[in-house]
Amino acid sequence: MLDLIANQLRKKVVNPEKAKMPKHIAMTVGGLGRWTRKSGEDLKEAHRKAFGKVEDIIKYQLAFDVPIITLYLINSNVKSVAEFPQIMDALSSFFKQLLHNEDVFKNKIKISILGKWYDLPGRVVEPIKRVMDETKDYDSFFLNLCINYDGREEIVDACRLIVRKAMLEKTDVESIDYEMIKDNIYSSYFLPPEIIIKTGTGKRLHGFLLWDSPHSLIYFSGVLWLDFREKDLVKAVRYYQENKNRV
Repeated sequence: MLDLIANQLRKKVVNPEKAKMPKHIAMTVGGLGRWTRKSGEDLKEAHRKAFGKVEDIIKYQLAFDVPIITLYLINSNVKSVAEFPQIMDALSSFFKQLLHNEDVFKNKIKISILGKWYDLPGRVVEPIKRVMDETKDYDSFFLNLCINYDGREEIVDACRLIVRKAMLEKTDVESIDYEMIKDNIYSSYFLPPEIIIKTGTGKRLHGFLLWDSPHSLIYFSGVLWLDFREKDLVKAVRYYQENKNRV
């Protein structure tokens, strides 16, 4: 029944008379702790299912024909949590599974990882490298996964790159502008998100796409990540369509 409702709502959203779909949707992964308390399952299982949920988002991306989706999966504090080894095990398994996802390869979805993923354990880094390498030439759809990510650090890293280039090329300091910083952040190749969907019950974005988000609509879904369904994405898209032209 829920799928039927979602399909009916989807038809309304993609109706040619409606505003166009957003080209870039960003989403947070929120409410895992609350979900474990509600479900009675442990945090290890929550993370396993949370990463697996990405494959549902891929299906939604294709169904709604959204060119770019960016997901905030793991923040830069991950190494400090007690469950770090279990999270890494779940993340490694997820990327190995993603290598066999038919939707990715059939629809030529390029997978990019934003953040300092390369500082994670080798059992995670290796399958991430494989996924990125095997999808690097795809350009039909783009799925960005923020892993070991911090929005402030993204800007700091961009500044470091610009300073290095300036020292080597003797770039005029006055030439540093918004566009130059954009060209040097992790998401330099992608247009900013038109809408950020906040899952979970919190109201903070925790620096998600800090440079790229000043003009993004923010939709607080109130739905836990693991409970997020296609009908919830439909609601977010309708919110975007109804509000995108408002100042």
